[in-house]
Amino acid sequence: MDCPGTDRTRNGVAMTTTSRIEWTEQTWNPVTGCTKVSPGCRHCYAEVMAHRLCSMGAPGYAGGFQVALHPQRLLQPLRRRKPTTYFVGSMSDLFHEAIPDLFLGWVMDVIRRTPRHTYQILTKRADRLPVYFANRDCPSNVWLGVSVEDRRYGLPRIDHLRRVCAGVRFLSVEPLLEDLGTLDLDGIHWVIVGGESGPKARPMRAEWVEAIQRQAKTAGAAFFFKQWGAFGSDGVRRLKKRNGRVLNGRVWDQRPSKGSEGRESQLAMQ
Repeated sequence: MDCPGTDRTRNGVAMTTTSRIEWTEQTWNPVTGCTKVSPGCRHCYAEVMAHRLCSMGAPGYAGGFQVALHPQRLLQPLRRRKPTTYFVGSMSDLFHEAIPDLFLGWVMDVIRRTPRHTYQILTKRADRLPVYFANRDCPSNVWLGVSVEDRRYGLPRIDHLRRVCAGVRFLSVEPLLEDLGTLDLDGIHWVIVGGESGPKARPMRAEWVEAIQRQAKTAGAAFFFKQWGAFGSDGVRRLKKRNGRVLNGRVWDQRPSKGSEGRESQLAMQ
């Protein structure tokens, strides 16, 4: 996943940021910091950026990548009138075990108060999702997703996600580290796939991506190919920009219709 950029500040308070992540528009980080739970975390871009921001004295990063709550950032989306798609927690995992339900409730309250915006929430702590939402409704403007980088750690997260009644459920299959085999995409509206970038990137093979794309098409799920990353479709290492985003002769930018509840109206081509 690409670095989302540094937070802008206003009167010393970090503001939401225009993102370079291809599948979103802005990032909102009421929480920063995380800890590693699976192989997809090994070369975490957010950890590298957090330590860089710490050395620069940026607000909110005095503790580097330690989990920190930022209640002063909670109301930021209310100040933006233009309907915007936010990636919530690009510098953290909103469902990290160190984040209390009370704070999560405050985040969800802001989301409900801003129905003009769409909020993409992505987690590797998928087991917490059905527990948290057992007696709570997931806001209708939330797109809820889990990371799926491999079979051992990634695939079990899909079942946890499926147990939550969310308008859009999505998978972030990045970095894709191995062939995922047969996927159960029932109830999944969007599948994002991407290879790893950076100096220590692990290669992604074209046939792994093609298999996921075929299965997404069969299931009626929107398919978004984010990037090849450090290794191209030919397996050759080069600059990420040179490898690009083309898969089998085209760019895949499918997105789910907002508030998808059925397969018929799910795909929105962009």
